[in-house]
Amino acid sequence: MFNDIGPLELVTIIVLAVLVFGPDKLPKVIQDVTRTIRKIREFSESAKHDIREELGPEFKDFEFEDLNPKTFIRKQLDNEDLGLKEIRNGFDLKKEMAEVTDAVHGRDSDTSSSSSSGSSGGRIDMTKKPELPDRDDRPPFDADAT
Repeated sequence: MFNDIGPLELVTIIVLAVLVFGPDKLPKVIQDVTRTIRKIREFSESAKHDIREELGPEFKDFEFEDLNPKTFIRKQLDNEDLGLKEIRNGFDLKKEMAEVTDAVHGRDSDTSSSSSSGSSGGRIDMTKKPELPDRDDRPPFDADAT
């Protein structure tokens, strides 16, 4: 609950509590706060239990933490049935980036020169300028687009 409070902040909170409530009332205030937190936790647990009971046996594995989108997505991505680890391991980002860089600079990469001799192998030549249409050529009229 208070994982990100450092020692300096904790000392500051204690000093402020002593100044606000006084040393004689501070133990009673701490007891009241802990009692309230305990009651809130008990209420929360009983509500969770009631909801699980009402949902029935189909939702016996239901966890309320899964309602957090980050937790849900993390749990689904870690699922082995999807095969995402194989996809992630089979993808070589450096190789893909090198191929794109070679294509932009007009160089032949090692894989394309060995696999296809003379043909572009389905690659687009990005160094070639596109042909400009004649002045008389008009695009076809599309009645649905207007």
